[in-house]
Amino acid sequence: MNSPQTRRPTLYDVATEAGVSPSLVSLFLKDPERVSAKRRDAVHAAINHLGYRPSRAATTLASNRTKSIGLLIDDYRNLWFVDLLRGMESVLSDLGYQVTVADSRPGENRIKEATDGLLAMHVDALVIAAEPSDSMLARTWVPTVVAGWRKGVPSGADLITNDDDGGGAMAAEHLLGLGHTRIGHLSGSDGASDHRRAGYRRAMETAGVEVLIAESSGTSEEDGYASTCRLLDRHPDTTAIFAANDTMALGAFAALKARGLSVPHDVSVIGYDNSPLAKSRFLDLTSIDNRSDVVGTSAARRLLDRLEGPELKPEQTLIEPTLVLRGTTSPVRTR
Repeated sequence: MNSPQTRRPTLYDVATEAGVSPSLVSLFLKDPERVSAKRRDAVHAAINHLGYRPSRAATTLASNRTKSIGLLIDDYRNLWFVDLLRGMESVLSDLGYQVTVADSRPGENRIKEATDGLLAMHVDALVIAAEPSDSMLARTWVPTVVAGWRKGVPSGADLITNDDDGGGAMAAEHLLGLGHTRIGHLSGSDGASDHRRAGYRRAMETAGVEVLIAESSGTSEEDGYASTCRLLDRHPDTTAIFAANDTMALGAFAALKARGLSVPHDVSVIGYDNSPLAKSRFLDLTSIDNRSDVVGTSAARRLLDRLEGPELKPEQTLIEPTLVLRGTTSPVRTR
Protein backbone atom coordinates (compact mmCIF):
# COMPACT_ATOMS: atom_id res chain seq x y z
CA MET A 1 0.00 0.00 0.00
CA ASN A 2 1.30 3.45 -0.91
CA SER A 3 1.94 5.76 2.03
CA PRO A 4 -0.09 8.98 2.04
CA GLN A 5 1.58 12.00 0.44
CA THR A 6 2.60 14.51 3.09
CA ARG A 7 3.78 17.40 0.91
CA ARG A 8 3.24 18.88 -2.52
CA PRO A 9 5.52 17.24 -5.14
CA THR A 10 8.15 19.51 -6.67
CA LEU A 11 9.87 19.76 -10.02
CA TYR A 12 12.88 18.03 -8.40
CA ASP A 13 10.69 15.09 -7.37
CA VAL A 14 9.50 14.74 -10.97
CA ALA A 15 13.11 14.79 -12.19
CA THR A 16 14.11 12.06 -9.71
CA GLU A 17 11.06 9.94 -10.60
CA ALA A 18 11.73 10.28 -14.34
CA GLY A 19 15.52 9.81 -14.05
CA VAL A 20 16.28 13.12 -15.75
CA SER A 21 17.67 16.51 -14.71
CA PRO A 22 15.51 19.29 -13.24
CA SER A 23 16.45 21.51 -16.18
CA LEU A 24 15.03 18.96 -18.62
CA VAL A 25 11.74 18.87 -16.67
CA SER A 26 11.64 22.67 -16.83
CA LEU A 27 12.23 22.52 -20.59
CA PHE A 28 9.45 19.93 -20.93
CA LEU A 29 7.00 22.24 -19.13
CA LYS A 30 7.91 25.19 -21.37
CA ASP A 31 8.29 23.42 -24.75
CA PRO A 32 7.66 19.63 -24.77
CA GLU A 33 8.55 19.32 -28.47
CA ARG A 34 12.19 20.15 -27.65
CA VAL A 35 12.45 17.02 -25.50
CA SER A 36 13.02 13.58 -27.04
CA ALA A 37 10.02 11.28 -27.18
CA LYS A 38 11.56 8.79 -24.72
CA ARG A 39 12.33 11.40 -22.06
CA ARG A 40 9.05 13.23 -22.74
CA ASP A 41 7.13 10.04 -21.98
CA ALA A 42 9.17 9.49 -18.80
CA VAL A 43 8.51 13.01 -17.51
CA HIS A 44 4.83 12.81 -18.41
CA ALA A 45 4.49 9.50 -16.54
CA ALA A 46 6.25 10.93 -13.49
CA ILE A 47 3.98 13.99 -13.44
CA ASN A 48 0.87 11.79 -13.57
CA HIS A 49 2.19 9.39 -10.93
CA LEU A 50 3.16 12.14 -8.48
CA GLY A 51 0.19 14.39 -9.17
CA TYR A 52 2.55 17.29 -9.86
CA ARG A 53 1.12 20.70 -10.73
CA PRO A 54 3.40 23.49 -11.98
CA SER A 55 3.64 26.47 -9.66
CA ARG A 56 1.68 29.45 -10.97
CA ALA A 57 3.86 31.69 -8.82
CA ALA A 58 6.97 30.44 -10.58
CA THR A 59 5.31 30.94 -13.94
CA THR A 60 4.42 34.49 -12.94
CA LEU A 61 8.03 35.30 -12.01
CA ALA A 62 9.21 33.97 -15.33
CA SER A 63 6.65 35.69 -17.55
CA ASN A 64 5.45 38.74 -15.55
CA ARG A 65 1.93 37.42 -16.11
CA THR A 66 -0.32 35.60 -13.66
CA LYS A 67 -2.62 34.21 -16.38
CA SER A 68 -5.45 35.38 -14.12
CA ILE A 69 -8.41 37.63 -14.93
CA GLY A 70 -10.38 39.35 -12.16
CA LEU A 71 -14.19 39.50 -12.40
CA LEU A 72 -15.94 41.96 -10.09
CA ILE A 73 -19.68 41.28 -9.70
CA ASP A 74 -22.31 43.09 -7.66
CA ASP A 75 -24.07 40.25 -5.84
CA TYR A 76 -23.67 36.47 -5.81
CA ARG A 77 -27.40 36.13 -5.15
CA ASN A 78 -28.23 37.56 -8.57
CA LEU A 79 -27.46 34.72 -10.96
CA TRP A 80 -27.20 36.81 -14.12
CA PHE A 81 -23.38 36.60 -13.97
CA VAL A 82 -23.33 32.79 -14.41
CA ASP A 83 -23.55 33.01 -18.22
CA LEU A 84 -21.13 35.96 -18.24
CA LEU A 85 -18.54 33.82 -16.42
CA ARG A 86 -19.23 30.83 -18.66
CA GLY A 87 -18.67 32.98 -21.75
CA MET A 88 -15.40 34.34 -20.41
CA GLU A 89 -14.08 30.90 -19.49
CA SER A 90 -14.99 29.46 -22.90
CA VAL A 91 -12.37 31.80 -24.37
CA LEU A 92 -9.80 31.95 -21.57
CA SER A 93 -9.58 28.39 -20.23
CA ASP A 94 -7.97 26.87 -23.31
CA LEU A 95 -5.31 29.58 -23.16
CA GLY A 96 -4.42 28.74 -19.56
CA TYR A 97 -6.15 31.70 -17.92
CA GLN A 98 -8.13 31.46 -14.71
CA VAL A 99 -10.98 33.78 -13.72
CA THR A 100 -11.11 34.94 -10.10
CA VAL A 101 -14.52 36.25 -8.98
CA ALA A 102 -15.00 38.89 -6.28
CA ASP A 103 -18.41 39.95 -4.95
CA SER A 104 -18.57 43.68 -4.28
CA ARG A 105 -22.15 44.01 -2.99
CA PRO A 106 -23.48 47.57 -2.92
CA GLY A 107 -21.32 50.13 -1.13
CA GLU A 108 -18.31 52.27 -1.98
CA ASN A 109 -16.00 50.66 0.59
CA ARG A 110 -16.94 47.09 -0.33
CA ILE A 111 -16.38 47.73 -4.03
CA LYS A 112 -12.99 49.28 -3.34
CA GLU A 113 -12.00 46.38 -1.07
CA ALA A 114 -13.02 43.80 -3.66
CA THR A 115 -11.15 45.60 -6.44
CA ASP A 116 -8.05 46.11 -4.31
CA GLY A 117 -8.13 42.42 -3.43
CA LEU A 118 -8.11 41.40 -7.09
CA LEU A 119 -5.34 43.84 -7.97
CA ALA A 120 -3.29 42.62 -5.01
CA MET A 121 -3.40 39.17 -6.63
CA HIS A 122 -1.72 40.78 -9.67
CA VAL A 123 -4.49 39.87 -12.11
CA ASP A 124 -3.51 40.58 -15.69
CA ALA A 125 -6.82 42.25 -16.50
CA LEU A 126 -10.16 43.13 -14.95
CA VAL A 127 -13.83 42.76 -15.89
CA ILE A 128 -16.14 45.05 -13.92
CA ALA A 129 -19.72 43.77 -13.75
CA ALA A 130 -20.74 46.09 -10.91
CA GLU A 131 -21.04 49.81 -10.29
CA PRO A 132 -17.47 51.21 -10.21
CA SER A 133 -16.41 53.21 -7.17
CA ASP A 134 -15.41 56.87 -7.59
CA SER A 135 -11.75 55.95 -7.12
CA MET A 136 -11.99 53.42 -9.97
CA LEU A 137 -13.37 55.98 -12.41
CA ALA A 138 -10.17 58.04 -12.49
CA ARG A 139 -7.92 55.33 -13.91
CA THR A 140 -7.29 51.60 -14.09
CA TRP A 141 -3.94 49.89 -13.59
CA VAL A 142 -4.63 46.91 -15.84
CA PRO A 143 -6.61 46.40 -19.07
CA THR A 144 -10.25 46.73 -18.03
CA VAL A 145 -13.62 45.94 -19.58
CA VAL A 146 -16.90 47.08 -18.06
CA ALA A 147 -19.64 44.50 -18.65
CA GLY A 148 -23.11 46.04 -18.72
CA TRP A 149 -24.28 49.63 -18.41
CA ARG A 150 -22.98 51.39 -15.30
CA LYS A 151 -23.26 54.87 -13.85
CA GLY A 152 -19.71 55.50 -15.01
CA VAL A 153 -16.89 53.82 -16.93
CA PRO A 154 -13.27 54.06 -15.73
CA SER A 155 -11.02 56.13 -17.95
CA GLY A 156 -9.40 53.91 -20.57
CA ALA A 157 -11.80 50.98 -20.06
CA ASP A 158 -13.84 49.27 -22.77
CA LEU A 159 -17.61 48.93 -22.43
CA ILE A 160 -19.35 45.77 -23.64
CA THR A 161 -23.04 45.65 -22.84
CA ASN A 162 -26.44 44.42 -23.78
CA ASP A 163 -28.65 47.05 -25.47
CA ASP A 164 -30.74 47.54 -22.34
CA ASP A 165 -32.71 50.43 -23.83
CA GLY A 166 -33.83 48.16 -26.65
CA GLY A 167 -34.45 45.32 -24.22
CA GLY A 168 -36.66 47.45 -21.97
CA ALA A 169 -38.70 48.53 -24.97
CA MET A 170 -38.89 44.91 -26.15
CA ALA A 171 -40.37 43.79 -22.82
CA ALA A 172 -43.00 46.55 -22.82
CA GLU A 173 -43.89 45.95 -26.48
CA HIS A 174 -44.36 42.24 -25.81
CA LEU A 175 -46.90 42.97 -23.06
CA LEU A 176 -48.60 45.68 -25.11
CA GLY A 177 -48.91 43.18 -27.95
CA LEU A 178 -50.78 40.85 -25.60
CA GLY A 179 -53.35 43.59 -24.97
CA HIS A 180 -52.02 44.86 -21.63
CA THR A 181 -52.22 48.58 -20.98
CA ARG A 182 -51.77 48.57 -17.19
CA ILE A 183 -48.13 47.52 -17.19
CA GLY A 184 -46.04 48.18 -14.09
CA HIS A 185 -42.26 48.28 -14.13
CA LEU A 186 -40.07 47.31 -11.15
CA SER A 187 -36.83 49.26 -11.45
CA GLY A 188 -33.54 49.62 -9.59
CA SER A 189 -31.04 52.45 -9.33
CA ASP A 190 -27.99 51.09 -11.19
CA GLY A 191 -26.89 51.91 -14.72
CA ALA A 192 -28.52 48.89 -16.36
CA SER A 193 -31.83 49.65 -14.62
CA ASP A 194 -31.69 53.23 -15.90
CA HIS A 195 -31.46 52.04 -19.49
CA ARG A 196 -34.11 49.33 -19.13
CA ARG A 197 -36.44 51.86 -17.53
CA ALA A 198 -35.82 54.36 -20.34
CA GLY A 199 -36.67 51.74 -22.96
CA TYR A 200 -39.86 50.76 -21.12
CA ARG A 201 -40.89 54.42 -20.79
CA ARG A 202 -40.29 55.10 -24.48
CA ALA A 203 -42.43 52.14 -25.57
CA MET A 204 -45.27 53.04 -23.18
CA GLU A 205 -45.31 56.70 -24.22
CA THR A 206 -45.23 55.73 -27.90
CA ALA A 207 -48.27 53.51 -27.28
CA GLY A 208 -50.01 56.36 -25.45
CA VAL A 209 -50.53 54.47 -22.19
CA GLU A 210 -49.70 55.43 -18.62
CA VAL A 211 -46.19 54.79 -17.30
CA LEU A 212 -46.32 52.87 -13.98
CA ILE A 213 -42.92 52.63 -12.28
CA ALA A 214 -42.04 51.36 -8.80
CA GLU A 215 -38.40 52.19 -8.13
CA SER A 216 -36.09 50.67 -5.54
CA SER A 217 -32.51 51.26 -4.46
CA GLY A 218 -31.63 47.63 -5.22
CA THR A 219 -32.65 44.80 -7.52
CA SER A 220 -32.84 41.85 -5.11
CA GLU A 221 -35.74 39.46 -4.57
CA GLU A 222 -36.79 41.48 -1.50
CA ASP A 223 -36.66 44.69 -3.55
CA GLY A 224 -38.91 43.03 -6.12
CA TYR A 225 -41.37 41.99 -3.43
CA ALA A 226 -41.53 45.46 -1.84
CA SER A 227 -41.77 47.24 -5.20
CA THR A 228 -44.62 44.98 -6.33
CA CYS A 229 -46.51 45.70 -3.12
CA ARG A 230 -46.13 49.44 -3.69
CA LEU A 231 -47.15 49.09 -7.31
CA LEU A 232 -50.31 47.15 -6.48
CA ASP A 233 -51.21 49.51 -3.63
CA ARG A 234 -51.11 52.45 -6.05
CA HIS A 235 -52.43 50.67 -9.13
CA PRO A 236 -54.54 47.64 -8.15
CA ASP A 237 -55.72 47.30 -11.77
CA THR A 238 -52.20 46.32 -12.93
CA THR A 239 -52.40 43.35 -15.32
CA ALA A 240 -48.72 42.93 -16.19
CA ILE A 241 -45.33 43.49 -14.54
CA PHE A 242 -41.96 44.01 -16.16
CA ALA A 243 -39.18 43.42 -13.61
CA ALA A 244 -35.72 44.94 -14.12
CA ASN A 245 -34.20 41.48 -13.65
CA ASP A 246 -35.24 37.89 -13.01
CA THR A 247 -34.43 38.13 -9.30
CA MET A 248 -36.89 41.01 -8.85
CA ALA A 249 -39.43 38.98 -10.82
CA LEU A 250 -39.09 36.24 -8.22
CA GLY A 251 -40.05 38.78 -5.55
CA ALA A 252 -43.00 39.85 -7.69
CA PHE A 253 -44.22 36.23 -7.78
CA ALA A 254 -44.22 36.12 -3.98
CA ALA A 255 -46.04 39.46 -3.64
CA LEU A 256 -48.71 38.44 -6.14
CA LYS A 257 -49.21 35.09 -4.40
CA ALA A 258 -49.58 36.86 -1.04
CA ARG A 259 -52.48 38.82 -2.52
CA GLY A 260 -54.17 35.79 -3.99
CA LEU A 261 -53.20 36.63 -7.58
CA SER A 262 -51.88 34.01 -9.99
CA VAL A 263 -49.36 34.26 -12.83
CA PRO A 264 -50.20 34.64 -15.69
CA HIS A 265 -54.00 34.29 -15.22
CA ASP A 266 -54.32 37.49 -13.16
CA VAL A 267 -51.00 39.22 -13.81
CA SER A 268 -48.40 38.50 -16.48
CA VAL A 269 -44.74 38.79 -15.42
CA ILE A 270 -41.65 39.24 -17.55
CA GLY A 271 -38.09 39.41 -16.23
CA TYR A 272 -34.71 40.39 -17.66
CA ASP A 273 -31.36 38.55 -18.02
CA ASN A 274 -32.71 35.07 -18.89
CA SER A 275 -30.80 33.82 -15.85
CA PRO A 276 -30.88 30.25 -14.48
CA LEU A 277 -33.90 31.39 -12.41
CA ALA A 278 -35.89 32.14 -15.55
CA LYS A 279 -34.85 28.86 -17.17
CA SER A 280 -36.00 26.71 -14.26
CA ARG A 281 -39.00 24.53 -15.09
CA PHE A 282 -40.66 25.61 -11.84
CA LEU A 283 -40.72 29.34 -12.69
CA ASP A 284 -40.80 29.05 -16.49
CA LEU A 285 -40.29 32.83 -16.60
CA THR A 286 -40.60 34.84 -19.80
CA SER A 287 -37.47 36.99 -19.89
CA ILE A 288 -35.36 39.27 -22.04
CA ASP A 289 -32.09 37.48 -22.78
CA ASN A 290 -29.26 39.98 -22.31
CA ARG A 291 -26.93 37.39 -23.86
CA SER A 292 -24.47 37.52 -20.99
CA ASP A 293 -22.53 34.64 -22.52
CA VAL A 294 -21.84 36.75 -25.62
CA VAL A 295 -20.92 39.71 -23.42
CA GLY A 296 -18.51 37.35 -21.60
CA THR A 297 -16.84 35.99 -24.73
CA SER A 298 -16.58 39.50 -26.18
CA ALA A 299 -15.06 40.83 -22.93
CA ALA A 300 -12.50 38.02 -22.80
CA ARG A 301 -11.43 38.51 -26.41
CA ARG A 302 -11.15 42.25 -25.93
CA LEU A 303 -8.97 41.80 -22.85
CA LEU A 304 -6.68 39.46 -24.74
CA ASP A 305 -6.39 42.06 -27.49
CA ARG A 306 -5.59 44.75 -24.92
CA LEU A 307 -2.96 42.57 -23.26
CA GLU A 308 -1.20 42.13 -26.59
CA GLY A 309 -1.80 45.71 -27.73
CA PRO A 310 -1.81 48.11 -24.73
CA GLU A 311 -1.96 51.04 -27.16
CA LEU A 312 -5.45 50.07 -28.40
CA LYS A 313 -8.09 52.72 -27.72
CA PRO A 314 -11.16 51.75 -25.65
CA GLU A 315 -14.29 50.77 -27.55
CA GLN A 316 -18.03 50.47 -26.85
CA THR A 317 -19.86 47.36 -28.05
CA LEU A 318 -23.63 46.79 -27.90
CA ILE A 319 -25.06 43.23 -27.91
CA GLU A 320 -28.64 42.91 -29.17
CA PRO A 321 -31.09 41.28 -26.70
CA THR A 322 -33.69 38.66 -27.54
CA LEU A 323 -37.12 37.81 -26.12
CA VAL A 324 -37.49 34.32 -24.62
CA LEU A 325 -41.15 33.33 -24.33
CA ARG A 326 -42.19 31.02 -21.53
CA GLY A 327 -45.28 30.51 -19.40
CA THR A 328 -45.57 33.68 -17.30
CA THR A 329 -47.04 36.01 -19.92
CA SER A 330 -50.40 35.67 -21.66
CA PRO A 331 -53.08 37.86 -23.28
CA VAL A 332 -54.82 40.25 -20.90
CA ARG A 333 -57.93 38.91 -19.17
CA THR A 334 -60.79 40.92 -17.75
CA ARG A 335 -61.01 40.46 -13.98
